[in-house]
Amino acid sequence: MSDNRVAEVQSPCIGVCAMDELSGMCHGCYRTIDEIKAWWDMGATAQQDLLVSLEQRQSASFD
Repeated sequence: MSDNRVAEVQSPCIGVCAMDELSGMCHGCYRTIDEIKAWWDMGATAQQDLLVSLEQRQSASFD
């Protein structure tokens, strides 16, 4: 019998919850408030896609 369950995707929250007023993103995880609210209702694929976007946002913020 195969196990078809998808592994849970770890939340990107690092406990630094402070929203930047100009960008609308959290200083800790780079998500918007809407993305933070939606995280637990997203499927694993959508969560993984968002994590890729967050890495890009973080990289762009250091340029």
